[in-house]
Amino acid sequence: MKSLELRIPPLVLLLVFGIAVGAAAAYVPPVSGLMASGKWLAVILMLSGIGVAWGGVVSFKRAQTTVNPMTPDASSALVTSGVYRVTRNPMYLGFLLMLLAWSCWLASGAGIMLSVGFAWYLTQFQIKPEERMLEKVFPDSYPQYLQQVRRWL
Repeated sequence: MKSLELRIPPLVLLLVFGIAVGAAAAYVPPVSGLMASGKWLAVILMLSGIGVAWGGVVSFKRAQTTVNPMTPDASSALVTSGVYRVTRNPMYLGFLLMLLAWSCWLASGAGIMLSVGFAWYLTQFQIKPEERMLEKVFPDSYPQYLQQVRRWL
């Protein structure tokens, strides 16, 4: 399965899964519990997701390192401040929160399951390969960072 590693840009993956959530919501009956409170939860999740992802981008820009997820070996700085003190992958966490928000907005239980699939795919084919590369680029500091900060939350 190494052929899938670092192949699909995470933003493209988010769009593909977002379309899949919309399609699932059209064919699978909504979850009644989400119909009542889902809109409020969706707004909270969406705003949180945008904030967390944006915080990650801003931290990378301040450190003047690449935000291109396809070339983690081009990283010029290991960012460990700001939102990176809480999660090693704020941009991906933000994407997941946005996908969950979309699922809640549509009251889609299938969408929530697809969101879990999104997180699994990102972990296996984007995050783990990035981690291997970052250990090579930052052999002294990255292993310690791995011990201090969780992958997702």
